[in-house]
Amino acid sequence: MPLRKLAHLTLLALGLLTALAVFFVAQLRFNYNFNDFYPAGDPDLDYYEQYASRFGNDNDYVLLGLEAPAGQTVFEPRFLTKVDSLTRFIRARRHVTQVSSPTTASNPVVEGLGVFNVPYLHPREPERRAQDSALVYRTPGLVGNLISRDARAVTILFQTSPNLSKPPGDSLLAAVRTELARQGIPENEYHLAGKMVAQSVFVDRLQMELLVFMSLSVLLVTGLLWLTFRTWWGVVLPLVVVLGAILWGLGVMSAFGVSIDLMTALLPVMLFVVGMSDTIHIITRYVTELGYGASKRDSLLIALKESGFGSGLSALTTSIGFFTLMTSTIRPIYNFGLFTGIAVLLTFALSFTLLPAMLVLLRKPQLRIPRETGHSWDGVLGRMFRTVLARRHWVVAISAVVLGLSVASASRIRINSALLDDLSKNDPVKLDFLFFERQFAGVRPFELDLKPGPGRTIYDLQVLRQTEQIENYLQRDYGLNFVASPVTLIKSVRKALNGGLLTEYRLPDSEAELRRLLRKVKLFRKKPEFRALALPDGSEGRLTGRMPDVGSIRADQLNAGLRRFLRTSVDSTVLQTRLTGSANLIDKNNENLTLNMITGMSIDIVMVTLIVLLLFRSVRMTLVVLIPNLVPILIVAGVMGAAGVSMKVSTSIIFTIAFGIAVDDTIHFISKLKLVLLQEPSLFKAVRKTYLMAGKAVIVTSLILVGGFSTLIFSSFDGTFYVGLLIGLTLLFGVVAELTLLPILILWFYRHKPKEIRQPVPLLEA
Repeated sequence: MPLRKLAHLTLLALGLLTALAVFFVAQLRFNYNFNDFYPAGDPDLDYYEQYASRFGNDNDYVLLGLEAPAGQTVFEPRFLTKVDSLTRFIRARRHVTQVSSPTTASNPVVEGLGVFNVPYLHPREPERRAQDSALVYRTPGLVGNLISRDARAVTILFQTSPNLSKPPGDSLLAAVRTELARQGIPENEYHLAGKMVAQSVFVDRLQMELLVFMSLSVLLVTGLLWLTFRTWWGVVLPLVVVLGAILWGLGVMSAFGVSIDLMTALLPVMLFVVGMSDTIHIITRYVTELGYGASKRDSLLIALKESGFGSGLSALTTSIGFFTLMTSTIRPIYNFGLFTGIAVLLTFALSFTLLPAMLVLLRKPQLRIPRETGHSWDGVLGRMFRTVLARRHWVVAISAVVLGLSVASASRIRINSALLDDLSKNDPVKLDFLFFERQFAGVRPFELDLKPGPGRTIYDLQVLRQTEQIENYLQRDYGLNFVASPVTLIKSVRKALNGGLLTEYRLPDSEAELRRLLRKVKLFRKKPEFRALALPDGSEGRLTGRMPDVGSIRADQLNAGLRRFLRTSVDSTVLQTRLTGSANLIDKNNENLTLNMITGMSIDIVMVTLIVLLLFRSVRMTLVVLIPNLVPILIVAGVMGAAGVSMKVSTSIIFTIAFGIAVDDTIHFISKLKLVLLQEPSLFKAVRKTYLMAGKAVIVTSLILVGGFSTLIFSSFDGTFYVGLLIGLTLLFGVVAELTLLPILILWFYRHKPKEIRQPVPLLEA
């Protein structure tokens, strides 16, 4: 079949597949689900899901903090009237299940057969302000929870429907903000925090940043392609191929029902810069052959033949680098690895179908300068090659010193994460969360499941006393600023039965008194706080609380201390406990980060080792290939240690991805070397010829990769910022190692046995 007809058929088939991909891409949605970052398949996740089905999720709430006007306290009648009005407004909103506010907080009193709720605050009775404020500061659970310690701010806490999605969540938040504006409360006097707030902001930013990063990447890559090829088709064709691959990759992702989240939002940018490699290698070789006078057809065939082997291997190693992320128990990382790996293979397929088809249909390009006598790049690369070999001892010595310092610095890396890790310190959302940490109990939830021993209920006096003992430890040694449990319920009922006196807010002294109290508990069982802390039959209870977000390292230390206390101080025949909750699950991710990273890197290294062994059948050659690619990884680990960058969910993927991408150029280099060795008996001449052939493509692709990843440093998410910065640095150090260490190591360690020389193919002359 004529080449032009084959090219037309290829474009038609690819066009139909692209139209199908566009159909699926149009259905893609942005999403940020906090629950997706729980460790999938973990027994603790199953336990928490069952626990949440009985007591509700511990993060389905929004905190609205209101600051009193300058020079006033929260007890001013005018301010409390606004708080009360907002409370009533929020309570009437759809998807709001419960509201806690200073103006709705009340002191229950039982008189006769009825329960009377006496409010703590009376905004319409200014003369009671001093009395009210004194009572509030004496009442447990109000100060630090609903009212700040300095009486300058209050919190309205409203529970929402379980796992509320972004559209209704955004509508609710918009309604609250509109009401705040209507009441004349400026933005600097209120603060919002909670999972729903983070979900709303994260998704909006994902959409904006994806657009910005893609625009910056297109501009940057377009400029580099123009400087490299100086022809319109040298710019347009690679862009068409890679943008087509991005469409295909997103289409596959959409077809499997996966949304764009904090991790998969990196796929288009990642693929845009990574996918350029194959097209640049093909076009560079194609132009080289044209420059030496070969026909258009022969130049294209040689370019495809020589680039196909190396590009196939590099696509395999890069995709494996992404596929190894599927070892992660965190669903967004799993999806990112799976679909980016698939997209890399799709890019390879398009590079060797779409690109050749377009080159066939284009006219033979008119090269600006006849190149029969050589290329401008040859001189530069030739001088670089001679310099590297002349100073090879210095190159190795400097590399060894830098490597030693990097390893020492890398030992300082710590695994640590916080609930809002991906937001920078001065981010408005993070500042709002910090407001609640500073003025109130905090935003980190705490959950402890309580199960009474055999033959007991959660209201058994011994069970209650053991629970109270745990509460005291948590407030004294663990750092909980707010705590509630079945003990809170019994103490509250006892207080209510004794005229609401604060001195009566304690556990009963005897079983007989407890039995009298339990007969009255039915008066309160319909109250939502009762349903949230104990099952109706008393078979299970919940100890819940809030504290500052101390980070996973500190949380692990606190949890270890808590478990020791529970083992030594709590009688398991009376009460059994289990730590659970969303914060506990997020902390558990850290236990798997190191293992997942080591597993991913190990798989990458094994695959590269097997490829090199199959190519060269030499163990020495595997070391030659691995060293220049592991050195940049270790240097960047040293940079992380020196800069104090913690290992966390978002940064744990850096090393695996960077190794998978960085090894590409090495694979291209050694695959070309393998071909050259078939024509050249001298190892030195073969390495030099390969250096000149591959050098331009290695430098250009590395500049595009570094530049493309550098666009991510403009992200407002710290995780994305560090992915861009650290992978960019790895690739920058990688190209330096590629052009310095790799040829030295090949000449030192590879033992080449010349074979019978085959008929030469058109290759660059030494």
